[in-house]
Amino acid sequence: MATLQPYKKYNPVKYDYVAALPDGWKLLPNIAIFQERIERGYENEELLSVTIGRGIIKQSELDKKDSSTLDKSKYLLVYPDDLVYSMRFRQGASGYSNYKGIVSPACTVLRARKGVKLNPRFYYYMFRTGFYKNYVERYAYGIADGQMPLRYTDFKRMYSIFPPIEMQNSIVEYLDKKNNEIDKFIKNKERLIELLEEQRRECIDTTINGSFNSSTDKKPLKYIARLISEQTAKRKDGEKYLALENIQSWTGKIEFSVGEVEFENNAKRFNTTDILFNKLRPYLAKVVIPDFNGLCGSEFLVLRPSKQILREFLFYKLISRSLIDFVDSSTYGTKMPRASWETIGKIEIEFPIKLTIQQGIISKIKEEESKNHFLRLKVLKEIASIKEYREALITDLITGKRRVPQLQMV
Repeated sequence: MATLQPYKKYNPVKYDYVAALPDGWKLLPNIAIFQERIERGYENEELLSVTIGRGIIKQSELDKKDSSTLDKSKYLLVYPDDLVYSMRFRQGASGYSNYKGIVSPACTVLRARKGVKLNPRFYYYMFRTGFYKNYVERYAYGIADGQMPLRYTDFKRMYSIFPPIEMQNSIVEYLDKKNNEIDKFIKNKERLIELLEEQRRECIDTTINGSFNSSTDKKPLKYIARLISEQTAKRKDGEKYLALENIQSWTGKIEFSVGEVEFENNAKRFNTTDILFNKLRPYLAKVVIPDFNGLCGSEFLVLRPSKQILREFLFYKLISRSLIDFVDSSTYGTKMPRASWETIGKIEIEFPIKLTIQQGIISKIKEEESKNHFLRLKVLKEIASIKEYREALITDLITGKRRVPQLQMV
């Protein structure tokens, strides 16, 4: 943003999220800019969805089940260039529409007030900035955190920045161009992360299933790992509970940040000598070696390796692509495919007889994983940095701190 200079003249503004605006810009109550559109009874129009990441899209583009009600008589009509926000406004669920369609009555539809010229994409950018979402938090209220609705009666009392329409158009044009460039950059970096993950899996497969140059044994899994079936309906205070949502696919990393998950009455106990193997949708490869004693959901198999095989060696065997593919091919059930212990327990596992050889193989895999992880962190840092840059760029242009090249003479 070094090439983007401030405007030549500013006027002070007495408001909390902006101290000054370029000459000719206004800070107006939303009621002076927008009015609510309430048009119902258009059940046959296409269903639209207000998303956090993609703005307003067709419901048919979502990769999830349609959760809308059958009776759509109260759904709200949306026209192209209308702005819409949902109960998740504070999380970024807002946008402008390219389509004519209908949205849930839990949403609010906005259009420009008669006689007001505005570029809806300017406000699309404004509504999704961090400062505006924090501003919304003061006016939204309800009982569900993250879903506190911002009612139009409160929205209209809020204030928004209103530059001349020519400046709105220039800012939007510049941001659209920069946003596309940043999206392409992020997409390329995300593809690189996918390639690094593929490289990691290939390394595990090659190393754990390769030639061990040592005496080996080969036994069904059920003979080298005991199935632990201890269940409980009680959870002790502070006792950690693992559900499928808490486990990253293919890595075995535990993420409690997904929030509290529902506790199952038939949960299984595990300890730090066990491996947890997910039998539901096994293609997800949710296998974990826990470093604490706790409870897990019923869809995990709790396996306790014998003294013949090191726990980490067996872990890498169980997440090898060949084993996961075999287990996945043996599932039953259509909607929620799962594999049985009867099948999984019969899988033959080849392993070096000497534990020192097993440890050497584990060390080799970990060394390669460490290199891979370093590169992965570097790429993730680049993605985070460009996202921070984008947020700062949008905020500076929307609030008038910087001017785009088209406005350098203003």
